[in-house]
Amino acid sequence: MASLRVRQILLEVLAFDQPDPPGLEGDTVWRRLCTSATKAVPVSGAGVALMTPAGHGGTLAATDGPASVMENLQHTLGEGPCLNAFRDQRPVLEHDLARAAVRWPGFVPAATEAGIAAVFAFPLQVGAIRLGVLDLYRDTPGPLDNLQLGEALDYAAAATTILLDLQHDASAGGLHPQLADAADSHRAIHQATGIVTVQASVDLNDALLLLRARAYAEDRSLLDLAQQVVARKVTFHPLHAEDDHE
Repeated sequence: MASLRVRQILLEVLAFDQPDPPGLEGDTVWRRLCTSATKAVPVSGAGVALMTPAGHGGTLAATDGPASVMENLQHTLGEGPCLNAFRDQRPVLEHDLARAAVRWPGFVPAATEAGIAAVFAFPLQVGAIRLGVLDLYRDTPGPLDNLQLGEALDYAAAATTILLDLQHDASAGGLHPQLADAADSHRAIHQATGIVTVQASVDLNDALLLLRARAYAEDRSLLDLAQQVVARKVTFHPLHAEDDHE
């Protein structure tokens, strides 16, 4: 049973008396949760990511530019606090990100350049069921105190409850429309990876590495590059990865 604080958070972010604007149905639930978390913990920004066993499954919401950068970097590079929290099934509390460059050599320099100085990632899970991650960041180094950590854990529990409720209402064997929209990025990347295996004559792991390296080098999102590959506007070649734009 959810704690009193978790129920309070759910009542706030679900905002039953405030219908979502047309075209933003459901989207604002995640935005409200992220915005509320930044005020309650407090932190500088927040993001919620849907996860799959293979990694980042899509960003459900992020509060601002740096938070979006944080989510996109982890998705593109395949490394960062979010992925570690999901894989290890426990929070990752990095209060001084600049000191974690050895752990995440690709993520840390770009994240710190974006103004992110501390990251706190909380897995959204129930037992062995893993659903996603709540990411919080600060623009100055410093740990969460006990009260702030407790608040963050309650927001993670609230996000988990929302995810479970959404999926409970989904059709058998499918994803709720809100979650399916976020998961579209995962499907596009999976499809692009398969195409690159043929074009570049490499295995699936190397194909994904090529995609991530190309996206990072060109300062674009992994999803954007994957969509270009699927649309045959970008081609990878054996031994090297020169593009062929139509």
